[in-house]
Amino acid sequence: MRKSVFTTVAAVLLCSTLAACGSNNNTANNGNQKPAESNANASASANTASDAPQQTEDISQKKIKISIYYPLPDQVENRKLEDDKIARFNKVYPNVEIVKSDWHYAPNEIGIKMAANEAPTFFNTYATEAKFLVEKGWAADITDLYNNYEFKDQINPVLQHQFIIDGKVYGVAQKGYVTTTVLNKKMLDDKGVAVPPYDWTWEDMLNTAKGVADAKKGIAGIAPMGKGTEAGWNWTNFLFEAGGEIQNIGDGKVTAAFNSAAGAKALDFYNKLRWDADVIPKDWALGWGDAVGAFGQGRTAMVIAGAEGVLEQALNQGGMKIEDVLTYPMPAAEKGGKHTGVLGGDYLVINPNATKDEQEMAFRYITFDYFTDDYLASLEKDIQARKTEGKFFIPPHINYFSPDSEYGQRAQAIFDKYDNVYKYNAESNALLDGKPEAQYNTQEYYGSMTNVLQEVFSKKGTDLQGQLDAAAKEMQTKYYDAIKP
Repeated sequence: MRKSVFTTVAAVLLCSTLAACGSNNNTANNGNQKPAESNANASASANTASDAPQQTEDISQKKIKISIYYPLPDQVENRKLEDDKIARFNKVYPNVEIVKSDWHYAPNEIGIKMAANEAPTFFNTYATEAKFLVEKGWAADITDLYNNYEFKDQINPVLQHQFIIDGKVYGVAQKGYVTTTVLNKKMLDDKGVAVPPYDWTWEDMLNTAKGVADAKKGIAGIAPMGKGTEAGWNWTNFLFEAGGEIQNIGDGKVTAAFNSAAGAKALDFYNKLRWDADVIPKDWALGWGDAVGAFGQGRTAMVIAGAEGVLEQALNQGGMKIEDVLTYPMPAAEKGGKHTGVLGGDYLVINPNATKDEQEMAFRYITFDYFTDDYLASLEKDIQARKTEGKFFIPPHINYFSPDSEYGQRAQAIFDKYDNVYKYNAESNALLDGKPEAQYNTQEYYGSMTNVLQEVFSKKGTDLQGQLDAAAKEMQTKYYDAIKP
């Protein structure tokens, strides 16, 4: 997606008040071919009975087995919602055996799963992975299934576009987000620190963190992620806010761009958080789960992530009060600047090794609840059950459907009924500015930047520009030089 998409994100996020070029374009056929004898017999039958009416096989009459992406064990409420969907799906398709897969997508595991034919019939992934999966032949071409889908024109185009490559569809948008900063208001109140305005800046973030941090008690003002590719992902928000780019594409080549003046400015801000203000955790090598867990446990006042996962941890697992958890846009580098955050999302991809029937049934399962009355009824039932249990429902920050749809308004009406549904602040949403991730080798870039950040966090006086230049050179020679866009 190009920059023209960014301006649509604020409009897309109106729905959040209801409350992220392949070399193999025939992957849908992998493992789907019938035996040669069967094809020959079919051809002979067609030649001898060309005037006979054509019969279309009814997929609902075939015995089919699919393995599905299933929520993690600690997502108890989400599992209940998925179990309800399975029961409703089997009423319509009693011929389908559904196996719950406990595997969740990981870039370093997908190749092994595919080689061993152990990947589920469909699996979750995120926005950065489209080109990677397609080029490896690990995502089925579902263009025909998608084009024949009744509601395809109502799918949120900002999200769906990221899994359309060279005009072909390789995944279905599930939900999305623009990276946010989530604040623990109670921690600020307890320390007498003023809650910053939603139109805040890096300086506001730094001062807020300084006001709350208490090193003697092990309390951090903010917990930027410091290990895994998520560390580089966290930092990229600041690169974007400073006006920088990950890579430039033009004149038939891809060029590293993150070692720019904007990159140096963003890295210097991290340096200030660590050494000048001393507001990050002493054990700063935190992955996503570590940082989000620290927030839910009240060990940091701020964390940077897609809001939904943080809110789930804080409210339903950490027991925090809904009024104490505030979702902010990313801060602008300077007053009047944009609150740019990485635009990401969750997608469901169908296994190209599945048979044609399995792929079609997987697509039907993925879209089974989209735009349906049954899902709205199930959703309200789930919200009511959570209220009885003292739990909260956290809507996606960006939904799979277009924000101006009639369906979205009906969902809004349900959410408005209940005080255990998290409501994203309208002022905050209006400031969100989503920017898609890099087109090429995104995870490798994140990993390279994580190495840089660890140098900054572990060694005072690190040569910031030198670290950026070395990382850019590595990405250029190891990955970008081989790309011919």
